Amino acid sequence: MLILLGFGGTNRAIAEKFAPCIVLDDSFEQESKDSLGNSLLPSAHINEVLANNPESLIVTSPGIPPHNAMIQAVYCFMETHKQTLFLSEYDFFAFQSKMPPSVWISGTNGKTTTTQILTHLLQSRGAQSGGNIGTPLEKLDPKSPLWILETSSFTLHYTQIAKPILYLLLPITQDHISWHESYANYISDKLKPILSLREKEVAILPKNLESHEFVQQSRANLIFYQDSKDLAEIFHLDLDSIRFKEPFLLDAALAMSACEILFSTQDYALLNAFKIGAHKIEEFYDKCGNLWVDDSKGTNLDATMEAIKRYQNSQILLILGGDDKGADLTPLFKLIAQCKIEIFAIGSNTDKLCNLAKTSNTPCNACYTLEVAVKKIQEVFANKNLLDSKVQSSQTSQDSTNTIALLSPAAASLDQFSSYKERGEKFKAYALRDS
Repeated sequence: MLILLGFGGTNRAIAEKFAPCIVLDDSFEQESKDSLGNSLLPSAHINEVLANNPESLIVTSPGIPPHNAMIQAVYCFMETHKQTLFLSEYDFFAFQSKMPPSVWISGTNGKTTTTQILTHLLQSRGAQSGGNIGTPLEKLDPKSPLWILETSSFTLHYTQIAKPILYLLLPITQDHISWHESYANYISDKLKPILSLREKEVAILPKNLESHEFVQQSRANLIFYQDSKDLAEIFHLDLDSIRFKEPFLLDAALAMSACEILFSTQDYALLNAFKIGAHKIEEFYDKCGNLWVDDSKGTNLDATMEAIKRYQNSQILLILGGDDKGADLTPLFKLIAQCKIEIFAIGSNTDKLCNLAKTSNTPCNACYTLEVAVKKIQEVFANKNLLDSKVQSSQTSQDSTNTIALLSPAAASLDQFSSYKERGEKFKAYALRDS
């Protein structure tokens, strides 16, 4: 019997293919069956299910944290039932020998874009992308010559069997601390794949991880970089031929480095044909000519800091906030203190943001909701535009202030939205409403 913990997209796809399964989820309030015959049980039934199915395969959804009661019950059961197999989604497919050679891409920020770019570059070779990018492995073709998998730290934590042939790790900053319980644990899970790589298999890693104990234990060919220029030097890339600016330049350089490793190819025309997806430093203007930037995909510290650096010569009206997952935001506020920024705080960490703003003497508006934040920014723009018109009418040579409105929350969206996509779409709708 196949037992599935959690019923998100990953396990739904598995349940559709391997029904009937037993599915346990914290959201189930009573026993039921779906149309495929899968048994849907409240998570409180976990001990009973394990006792009745001691030799089952157990697959967990990656988002369920290790301290969850179901996970703890499984670990306890396995102490006396060594035959029980507890697998990640990746392990489940590796265990069945249904995972083709795969490139895993992880990091705190940029892994989706890097995955998309690399898939774009290798699509003619039959490459398919999946994993955390939104496509469960069950939906991928096991006969594909190459899987390119955006890989979360959650998946890596639970993965024991599966391994990539090439591992690309983007820079790491604090994220998902409440899930991993410490930054050290988060880093260890991100570096875990290098322990499974064999000699001559390659991992590209941030240089600041060079002294980690896993690096010393790995048998793989480890290549370290600090920035795009490092990658260009190592893999003989021509950065001037790449049209993207940072932070996307690093994503593109990593993808090109992977192509060089795998197939000794560098196709700049194909690379430059790639289009960055929505909600990633996406610029748009209202009818008054005010610049708004949708970076709703900026769900962590590093992403928001990169967005700020991109506009650091402007006055930034910054919408921050949501579920920051327990991250230490001190580095972000050190950067904010060096720029011309006014904060419009939203979400569950609004009060925390306002308190941090006081320590850096940064103007901060406690808005709590996105709609209120956008309205306040529209008022700022209206006053600025009125002032600019007066300056122009008086024929003063003073330049008007270059001001942008930036949604880059440094936080997840699920405290108020169904996804970062919904947050970004509402941001744009509010900004353009009545403009």
